[in-house]
Amino acid sequence: MSVKADIDFQKDLFDAANKMRGSVAPADYKHYVLPLIFLRYLSNKYEQRRNALEFIVKDPSSDWYTDDTEMQEVIITDPDQYKAENVYVIPEEARWSYIMKNAKQPNIKEIIDNAMKRIEEENPELEGMLPRIFQGSNIPAENVSGLIEIFSRDAFSVNNEQSVDILGRTYEYFIGSFASTEGSRGGEFFTPSSIVKLLVAMLEPISGTVFDPACGSGGMFIQSEEYTPRKNALSFYGQENVTTTVRLGKMNVLLHGINADIRLGDSLLNDQFPDLKADYVIANPPFNMKDWGADRVAKNDARLIGPVTNSNANYMWMQHFLYHLNDKGTAGFVMANGAMTTNTTGEKEVRQKLIEEGYVDCIVQLPEKLFFTTGIPCCLFFLSKNRDGKGEFRNRKNEILFIDARKLGTLVSRKQKALSQAEIDKVSNVYHAYKNIETGEYEDIAGFCKVATLEKVEASDYKLTPGIYVGTEVIDEEDVPFEEKMEQLKQQLLEQFEESNRLQEKIRGDLEELV
Repeated sequence: MSVKADIDFQKDLFDAANKMRGSVAPADYKHYVLPLIFLRYLSNKYEQRRNALEFIVKDPSSDWYTDDTEMQEVIITDPDQYKAENVYVIPEEARWSYIMKNAKQPNIKEIIDNAMKRIEEENPELEGMLPRIFQGSNIPAENVSGLIEIFSRDAFSVNNEQSVDILGRTYEYFIGSFASTEGSRGGEFFTPSSIVKLLVAMLEPISGTVFDPACGSGGMFIQSEEYTPRKNALSFYGQENVTTTVRLGKMNVLLHGINADIRLGDSLLNDQFPDLKADYVIANPPFNMKDWGADRVAKNDARLIGPVTNSNANYMWMQHFLYHLNDKGTAGFVMANGAMTTNTTGEKEVRQKLIEEGYVDCIVQLPEKLFFTTGIPCCLFFLSKNRDGKGEFRNRKNEILFIDARKLGTLVSRKQKALSQAEIDKVSNVYHAYKNIETGEYEDIAGFCKVATLEKVEASDYKLTPGIYVGTEVIDEEDVPFEEKMEQLKQQLLEQFEESNRLQEKIRGDLEELV
């Protein structure tokens, strides 16, 4: 693995760029800044390839050496020499050197829009990715010049071998920073990195097909590609419902050297990949979508294993994920905590069917404050079609792993927590041990993880909250702060109330049958 460049100046870059926002709304500003980073990246890749070709044709020891100036120019300008290295041809008036030279011109916004247009004309596969929005915007020309200056720093120079890598990671940093400043709206296109890393670490995508039908800015793809030790061993497919987000995602994956097929459309109502069966489905779908169009889903839709309800799309997403798994595939996705226990007609029926048919592999309850979106507590669901013991994993068809990770995470700001790498390893290692080892390595840990039988889950009214199953951590009572002890007792009491209510309902039902 190559050593990555030190880019601890990212925050300074973002702060500097953000100061130039002018009259542009915070939620729209990213659509000006991020394409500039992408344009700089495309230009750098082209210039580096062009410089390499110039060296080759002029080097006497090279097989391509020629002293014929015209022949040199033919080789250097041959588009195939760029496409062979996954490099896009950039016309002179769209190269960063030209833009930088004209940064102070009063028509710089027109120059940038033209650069975007010319790049798409030369490279039809980039159509729709480079927005021509500068000239018609309220952003002052001098602010655009300031942004160009920021992304013209030495660290991004074409002569810096690591500039392409730096630009890719700067883009991703900026996406996260924009998402953070936008709050709940930011969560629509960005999933915090520690959650993405946890999902990927648990799924272990080494080779095969990765599908994300709510792919946002493409973070799941980038982390999956970083995880696998085998270059080009994964193929990526994604869908997203917002045009501008599709653009962000396509730019992001290309900046990281990934060719992903990302398509526009409503995944639940207009599936762009109806025949795709993936090895891994990994997603952070929008939570608790109401009035999402359940009446437009045909009764004989191949994805359905149970009913759909217009009051909430959570369980339609789950059926969508399950449908897109191949015979050995696993889906890992973020879900609102309410999905673990909902008794709403339709939702509970699907959850019960997923459990009874042996698809639910693992549930992880997450700490609060991990998301920009706020206050909705979240969990991770893992559905799998490799639980029968006929593949590389052991037979676990009659059991489910529950992990209560609510005590993990550290505050990285006043409002947000993040999981450390050690905590990600702790959770993912438990899941791997549960799947891979028949006996021995996996052990239940009181208060943290527990393997429960389907019979136990059925007896708990098909509820999937880990706290019901993992028990209480064995600790020295004297070491527990009063506030923490009270919170534990409160949670335990609430769970006992819930169990009491369930038993009362069961007894009432039994009595009615006797009458």
